[in-house]
Amino acid sequence: MSTYQDARLLPLGNGSQTTRAAIAKAIVRRVVERVDVRVRLADGQTIGAGGPDSPVLELRSPEAFYRRLAQHPKIGIGDGYVTGEWQPAPGTDLADALVPFAARLDALIPRPLLALRGLADSALPTHHRGTIENARTNISAHYDLSNALFAAFLDPSMTYSSALFAGAGQWRQQPLQEAQWRKIDRALDEAGVAPGSRVLEIGTGWGELAIRAAARGAEVVSITLSAEQQQLARERASAAGLSDRVDIRLQDYRDVAGEFDAIVSIEMIEAVGEEFWPDYFRAIDRLLAPGGRAVIQAILMDHQRLLATRHSHGWIQEYIFPGGLIPSLRAIDLVTGTHTHLRRRATFSFGPHYAETLRRWRERFLATYDAIAGPGFDDQFKRRWEFYLAYCEAGFAAGYLDVAQLTFGKDQS
Repeated sequence: MSTYQDARLLPLGNGSQTTRAAIAKAIVRRVVERVDVRVRLADGQTIGAGGPDSPVLELRSPEAFYRRLAQHPKIGIGDGYVTGEWQPAPGTDLADALVPFAARLDALIPRPLLALRGLADSALPTHHRGTIENARTNISAHYDLSNALFAAFLDPSMTYSSALFAGAGQWRQQPLQEAQWRKIDRALDEAGVAPGSRVLEIGTGWGELAIRAAARGAEVVSITLSAEQQQLARERASAAGLSDRVDIRLQDYRDVAGEFDAIVSIEMIEAVGEEFWPDYFRAIDRLLAPGGRAVIQAILMDHQRLLATRHSHGWIQEYIFPGGLIPSLRAIDLVTGTHTHLRRRATFSFGPHYAETLRRWRERFLATYDAIAGPGFDDQFKRRWEFYLAYCEAGFAAGYLDVAQLTFGKDQS
C-alpha cells in the first residue's frame, strides 16, 4: 500500500552532500507552502500554508532530516519519522497530518524537478521479483513476523484487508469484525459460493474467508506462502469443525491444479508484481470452471500514477511489502484482455472504508504494542509500522488510493 511515495521524489542530482541538503531544504519549504499544514522548526519558526486549525508537524532535527533526504530521496521521509527527526505536534494525528500531502500529490513538486525524477528512482531489487523462488521470501518477510503481532491489532476474525461498513455514516459505532464479515460475505455472494461449490482462495490470510465459505457448504482449497498463516488458519478451521471442507496449502498460485466454480483473492494481487500479473490472471483463467466467477479485491491507484511509479523502489517496498506494486483498474483490464479469457463484469469500490479500517488498526496497534514488544519489536519497529498504517490511511482518506471488489467471468468466444 503506497500512499505518498511521490512526496519523496527529491531529484537532487550528483552534487555535494551540502548542496544536495540545501536543495532538499528548499524543496521541503516549497512543498509545505502548498498544503494545509504548519511545520514548526527546532528554533520555533513556523512555516507552511496552514491556518490555526491545520495539522502541525514538528521538525525536530531539520539538518539531519535534510541530509537524509539528500542521501535517500525515496525513503527519507519515512525514515525521518522512524528516527524521530520529525513528528506530529501534540494534538495532531499522524494520518490527519499526511492527508493534505496525499490530496495534492501531483502539485507538490515543481514540474522541472519531476522531469528529473529518474535521478531519485531506483529499480526493484532482483531478489524482490515475484518469481516462484522469491515470492515465498517476500511474503514471509511480512506475514511471518508473528501471529501475535497481527492478533494484537486485528479484530477477532484476523482479517487483514479492508472492511466494509454499513451505511454512509456512523461507522465508528460499528464493530470491525462485523464489517469484515460483511466484506467477506459480499465477495462470496459475488462469486456465487453455495453448498457444493468448489472454491479456490488465493491468499489465505488467517482463514476467515475459507471458514465462512465452508460454513456455506462449499469445498475450499486455500493457498498461502506464509507458514505462520497456514498453521493458524488450520487451527481455526479445526476449531470451527470445518477441517474436512477446508484444505489450506502452502502453495504458489502458479502450482495449483484442478477446476473451481469460484475463485476469490482478497488483496493478494498487490504482492504479485507487475511482471507477473499475466501469470496471476492466467492461473485464474486456467483454474476457473466454465460459467464460474472470480472475485478479486484489489487496492487500486490511478493509471497515470502507476505509470509514474511502476519502476520505483520506495519506502513501503523497502520495509513493509518487498516486491509489491499496486495496480490500476486500467492495467488489470489490459492484462486480462491481452492474456486471458477473463472479463470484468462488475466493480464495487469502497476506498473510504479502508481509511476507517486502517484507523482502527493503528489505534489498536499503538494501544496493545507494549504487550508484544520484545526482541525484534523495538521502538523503531513500532514507529515504522505506525507510519505505514498512517500514510496508507491518509492515501485512502485523500482518494489517492481506492479499493474495489472486481468480479470476473470468462468470455467464451
